[in-house]
Amino acid sequence: MDSTPLADRMKNSLRFDEAKRHDDPRILKLGSPVSTLRNRVSCSTTGSSGRSVSSSGTRKSGSGSSSSRVEIVPAGNICPSGKVIAGMRSKPVRTVLSDNEMIPGMYGYGSIMPAGATPKTRRVSGSGSPESSWKINSEELKVKGNENYKKGNFLEALYFYDKAIAISPGNGRLHCNRAAVLMGLKRIPEAVKECEEAIRLAPAYLRAHQRLGSLLLILGQVENARKYLFILDQIPDEAELHKLETVENHINKCTEARRLGDWTSVLKEAEAATTRGAEASAQLFACQAEAHLKLHQLTDAELWMYKARMYEASARAYKSKLFGMISEAYIFFVQAQIENTLGKFDNACAAIERAAQVDLQSAEVIGLLKNMRLVGRARSLGNELFKSGRYIEACSAYGEGLSRDSLNLILYCNRATCWYKLEQWEKSLDDCNHALLIQPHYIKALFQKAASNVKLERWADAVREYEILRQELPYDRELAEFLFHCRVELKNSQGEDVHNMTFIRKVDLILDLDKFHTAITSYATSVILFKEAYNEQCKRMSLVMDTLSTKYRSVDVEQSPAIAAAENITILPTFKMYRYGRLVMELYIPNPEMLEDLIRHYRH
Repeated sequence: MDSTPLADRMKNSLRFDEAKRHDDPRILKLGSPVSTLRNRVSCSTTGSSGRSVSSSGTRKSGSGSSSSRVEIVPAGNICPSGKVIAGMRSKPVRTVLSDNEMIPGMYGYGSIMPAGATPKTRRVSGSGSPESSWKINSEELKVKGNENYKKGNFLEALYFYDKAIAISPGNGRLHCNRAAVLMGLKRIPEAVKECEEAIRLAPAYLRAHQRLGSLLLILGQVENARKYLFILDQIPDEAELHKLETVENHINKCTEARRLGDWTSVLKEAEAATTRGAEASAQLFACQAEAHLKLHQLTDAELWMYKARMYEASARAYKSKLFGMISEAYIFFVQAQIENTLGKFDNACAAIERAAQVDLQSAEVIGLLKNMRLVGRARSLGNELFKSGRYIEACSAYGEGLSRDSLNLILYCNRATCWYKLEQWEKSLDDCNHALLIQPHYIKALFQKAASNVKLERWADAVREYEILRQELPYDRELAEFLFHCRVELKNSQGEDVHNMTFIRKVDLILDLDKFHTAITSYATSVILFKEAYNEQCKRMSLVMDTLSTKYRSVDVEQSPAIAAAENITILPTFKMYRYGRLVMELYIPNPEMLEDLIRHYRH
């Protein structure tokens, strides 16, 4: 073995051949027009013996006794002082040291650091996760990810696994670990895809199969979960096995309750299955939506259907079954029923058609598809008869459709309109009530019911229906007029004086100060509303004044800044009441009842 000291070997390997230096065509003279190094810059490096080597090539010892020159070409692109090596075609000869031979404080080719400097670790901002300034191998990153996963730091663990996969994308175990982190983050569909990738890369990796089984159980796909959990005759751990059996038991009870039409029990068992393990099951969410719909809880049905659609892609990936239907088809099956109940018949037909495309073998899907087609025909026939004035026949056609679909509120409302045309007000009310039982705020049913109550002179009921409609349609002036007339009739039926109650459809808009003074002095009592055109509260108060049927005038402060300044208007909307030109009342955003009482008080 060579006994030459390691430092001398390194120095020799970097020595520049003096004989070749003068003849090397790659060397440019300092004064050459090509060279950019016009000025000599003196710098020195310390050798192993304590001597310094200057850039001019003169070696100075501590005693000053030596005059020989040593020229060193360091690693990289740094050349001897005064010389530039151009067009290098081959790498410089250099000594490569093993990890065991490295000398503390020394560094290799590449980054240049001050003498004695050592590589430092830097932090990744925001994540708190360390990343070495040199390349870390995937195994080290995996270890870091595992440590964070065990501590519950899922986002940090995901960061390290992502880095490791970027280095080793074909490592199935890394993808399986990433799936575990995504499970912890409740990103179940993504976790399923990671497990599938892990199995593709490492088909014999048992942990990936069992993790995928756990994920499928969370999605409520019991049969598919069982296949992966018991892969290669392996038995899952006791907790996972208990969860599988519990979820399966609740789904079986749910299936039986649904067959019997016991929707309360269906809801109970479906909720139990989701809370005991199948917490991201699209088909069980759809089952709860269907149960709420059958129990006439439409808002809850819409909420659970929304959740089902969030995980619909997972149900599509694996052809599991629930209630004898492919899971994806069942979700469309329930959606069709909900859309139909909401009065969106065309959307309902589209949903059931999609369900049939997924599962044409399901008796329930095919049954509903045929039924909805027949209901659609009955509806079309009824509409044609109604347009031709054949109201009795139209009632029969709509009735035929209702015999096939007792939750179709469109048919109830259409038949109610026919009864109204036939002056059979009670039957019209009955069909409206059926529709409102299905959907309490269905606009068409509320209008028809209010109109029937008006014909029956049930003023209190008519006022109640129109007030509900006003909440749904606050800017409908025609509706405001209907409500006003019903209130007048109600007061009249109760013996109250209604002679001064007049519905004013047109409001005078005052634009200049002179007209404003004329308006407040020309009448015994004048009510002025100061408003802005695009202020929502101002719009609402204008409608309140319409329903109170009070003669009033308005001032748009944007168009009439002089009036607003003269009256010192700082809050909108503002009501002011004048008697013979004198201000007697000023209110800021009052409630309708207070405003009506004050107007009545000051007017008399």
